[in-house]
Amino acid sequence: MSPLPVSRKVSRPAYAFVGVVGLTFLSLLVSAGVRATPGVLMMPLQMDLGWSRAGISATAAFGIFLYGFVGPFSAALMQAVGIRRTLVGALLLIGGASFLSLFMTQPWQFFVTWGMLTGLGTGAVAMVLGATVVNRWFVARRGTVMGLLAASTATGSLFFLPALAALAHDHGWRAPVLAVTIACLVLVPLVALFLPEHPERLGLLPHGAPPDYVPPPPPDRNPLHMAVGALCDAVRKRDFWFLFLTFFVCGFTTNGLIGTHFIAICADHGIGEVPAAGYLAMMGLCDLFGTTLSGWLTDRMDARWLLFSYYGLRGLSLVALPFCDFSPGSLTVFGIFYGLDWIATVPPTLRLANVAFGERAAPMVFGWVVFGHQIGAACAASLAGLLRQAQGSYRDMLVLAGCAGVLAALMALGIGRAPVRGTVPAGAR
Repeated sequence: MSPLPVSRKVSRPAYAFVGVVGLTFLSLLVSAGVRATPGVLMMPLQMDLGWSRAGISATAAFGIFLYGFVGPFSAALMQAVGIRRTLVGALLLIGGASFLSLFMTQPWQFFVTWGMLTGLGTGAVAMVLGATVVNRWFVARRGTVMGLLAASTATGSLFFLPALAALAHDHGWRAPVLAVTIACLVLVPLVALFLPEHPERLGLLPHGAPPDYVPPPPPDRNPLHMAVGALCDAVRKRDFWFLFLTFFVCGFTTNGLIGTHFIAICADHGIGEVPAAGYLAMMGLCDLFGTTLSGWLTDRMDARWLLFSYYGLRGLSLVALPFCDFSPGSLTVFGIFYGLDWIATVPPTLRLANVAFGERAAPMVFGWVVFGHQIGAACAASLAGLLRQAQGSYRDMLVLAGCAGVLAALMALGIGRAPVRGTVPAGAR
């Protein structure tokens, strides 16, 4: 099958950013907010329905696990049937599952809706979506755009938490569930009508592409074979395992621990749900700037040293957290610092994956790397709940996560044999 015809003209940056990046950003924002909702529901479900914190944490962990596992298959599906169709189907699944959960009365129903179904749906509206869009629509400034899209995942999971927590506090646990249901379903017609599939079909070149650019040919295998084949090829390389393990630690220290348990950690120190969610919102706002800046730096600096800095500083901050006084000043400093570093790791990780595995396979390989991220998040979400229930404190869990961050910083320096720097085509800066 031959590549799609390309009109030899330069793409309009305003169209690419507003049309494609804007809708992708909103989709990732809402999906991440859905994935973070179990953290808001943990205390209300425990009080209203009598469910255990460990059981709720286990369901959240399973949803996080599926969120990562689906990623590489959804990346392959986007190449086979299109980004728009995959995204619309995922949003309908998420919205339908969260709507059904309004009627749940038993823990198994929470597991099916918020563990299984939303896990499958959000797995298709995750960082692999951003990677696929960036590789398809951009040649220049890929790091910067990926940084912006990656920031939306943390911003969505953290920025909306105060509103969701306030809804749960004032109107019960069903109110935030209804809110995320409406948000997902509102996005469906916007994506279906206004998200373009390929720049070539609009007579455009990817942003920053040279005049003689030729798009890669459409895939000739089914999505399952593509995703599994990419994994089989990747596991033979040492770089894949370093990327996988460092991203495991990224998920362990962010979504799994702080994203799921920070409100409960603050509750142990006498801080209410809404103020605690406010600190998470501050992290999300800071992440929007920190991860976008990380993308800009990834286009210009050695990605390995960026990862070394991010993981090392994150690890040290987690070790320090349980020994602070949990005053507003201390938590504000921690929130700003941790927010700037939340998923700043994504742009350099994708950059390293592109270099190691090529632009065609990179979104699927990156999907498997993100799976490592979600395995780490699932482990932290479950382990933190178990340790808190057994010990009555999160201190040991925070110290363990901090040490893992320092170890990941050292591993990052072993990725690749030569410095990996972003290349910025002439005129793209």
